[in-house]
Parts: sequence; structure tokens; C-alpha cells
Amino acid sequence: MKEREWIPGINHIEFWVNSMEESMKFYETLFALIGWKEIRKGMFSSGHIEIYLKEAGVLRTDSAGPRHICFQAVSRDVVDRVGSYLQETGAEMIRGPVEVPRYSKGYYTVDFRDPDGYVLEVAHTPHMKL
Repeated sequence: MKEREWIPGINHIEFWVNSMEESMKFYETLFALIGWKEIRKGMFSSGHIEIYLKEAGVLRTDSAGPRHICFQAVSRDVVDRVGSYLQETGAEMIRGPVEVPRYSKGYYTVDFRDPDGYVLEVAHTPHMKL
């Protein structure tokens, strides 16, 4: 068995949520649409990074944090499917799906808020080098 090759990067991100039940309903579908897998209850993986949901009972924090997290989509179709899902569930959509060529050629994105108000983005970026 070949040993896993490790590359520098983020190991995991933890989201503190107000309602595990509400967040699980939202994220189970969202992550399935963008190709992430649920590895345990409240834990999702892209194969390279993990996101954990934790019901923390916190209304706000006293520290600054990231403005948003952007998930890489493998195609424009994935972005469109996420947009449809968000409309169906009544999620707060900020913009999109829309092409934003000032970021890079073909940059196609949808920005939205999760049930706890986190700003998230799903983007297809065919001409950006990551």
C-alpha cells in the first residue's frame, strides 16, 4: 500500500452552528451537490480537507473571522445545481449564479448564506491556477 503523500494546506474547518438538525439538512445536500462525502455525522470531506459541524450554542464571537469560504465546483453545471437547491430551500442568495470575468476568465459563481448566516460561495474557475 502506497503511503499518502502529504501537501501543505488546511486540515479542517469547524463551523459552530445553532441547530445541528437544520445545518445537517442544509449541508448534506449542498456537499453532495459539490462532490463532498459525509464521513461521520456532522463531518464532511472533499478528500483533501474536512469540515466539521458542531452545535455550540454560541450566538456570536468576539473575534474577527473569515469573510467567506469558497468551494471549488468541477463545472458550471454544479454551480447551477447549487443555485437551484438554494432557491428551492429559500436560502438567502447574495448573487448568482453569475459569471464574474473580473476575477478570471470563465469564473462562474453563486454566493449565499447558510442557516447560521455564514457567507459561502461555490465557484467554477476553469482558468484559475490553484
